Amino acid sequence: MSFPCFWLIFFSFSYVQAANYPKMQTLNTNTEYINPKLPPRTLSTSKKFEGSSDLVHLRYHMGPVLSSTPINIYLIWYGRWPLSQKLLIKDFLNSISPTAAAAKPSVSDWWSTVSLYTDQTGANVSRSMLIAGEYTDNNYSHGNQLTRLSVQQVIASAVKSAPFPIDHKNGIYLILTAQDVTMQDFCRAVCGFHYFTFPSMVGYTLPYAWVGNSAKQCPEVCAYPFAIPGYMGGGGPGALKPPNGDVGVDGMVSVIGHELAELSSNPLVNAWYAGEDPTAPTEIGDLCEGLYGTGGGGGYIGQVMKDKEGRTFNLYGKSGRRFLVQWIWSPELKACAGPNAMD
Repeated sequence: MSFPCFWLIFFSFSYVQAANYPKMQTLNTNTEYINPKLPPRTLSTSKKFEGSSDLVHLRYHMGPVLSSTPINIYLIWYGRWPLSQKLLIKDFLNSISPTAAAAKPSVSDWWSTVSLYTDQTGANVSRSMLIAGEYTDNNYSHGNQLTRLSVQQVIASAVKSAPFPIDHKNGIYLILTAQDVTMQDFCRAVCGFHYFTFPSMVGYTLPYAWVGNSAKQCPEVCAYPFAIPGYMGGGGPGALKPPNGDVGVDGMVSVIGHELAELSSNPLVNAWYAGEDPTAPTEIGDLCEGLYGTGGGGGYIGQVMKDKEGRTFNLYGKSGRRFLVQWIWSPELKACAGPNAMD
């Protein structure tokens, strides 16, 4: 069975109005709102999912969602990671759980859309997420060229080394590869994916996600809009300034959010997705690719914020960091939604 989820940057959208959301407020008086209008993308002519409730047939297929409180994240750092990059990603993950510390619109508010999804018992995806363990492989023990199968061997090594428990009920395993690690189909077709491990490979069925740092390999694809393809160079505002000054990792954050949202609502590929083929589903993140704010669609990322240094973002974390994270399909609005909606 092929992997169920992929993160393609170049996808065409129609404008989705996230109605009934309150006007955005921010505690930072140095923030202004911008609406980058990039030229329509030309790499895809697909009109199958336009972000419209008339065209999107997202259905529940009776499988589980991650409803435990909290969801335990087991982080696997594969390759050499500077501490500053680790802290940036962990700040994002630690901001998912509800907190009064973050300014609005917050990462926690963004995750509240994901938490609207339920299983057949009515249990919602959990609002809480905890980094329950970390494992670092600085030695590239499985090489610096991974495949969708060998990444499961990376998980097996982490589990067997004993820093992690076998947490198949409440846990998810997040593998993050450094910028010098290649992955099968990375850049060409995927920026991240999620699936579950095979007992023959790991010993257990464990939900996991992989996301790679694209800084050196394909930032214009996987760290968009902080880097842009060459064909866009003559139009639009150009590449946007990343909120934390790291094109690769700031780009990763949105992919991580995308994959965690889908992993939580479809961990075993039998819960929430659109389409008839579970081996290639369209999930709640896929439906909102490239959409970050009100007015987005048709190649525009939508209304986002810019600070006095020109750094672009749409969410606040609990420690004061800022992030640019794509919107998620709301089962209530039947549209893409985010807490920074302006209408």
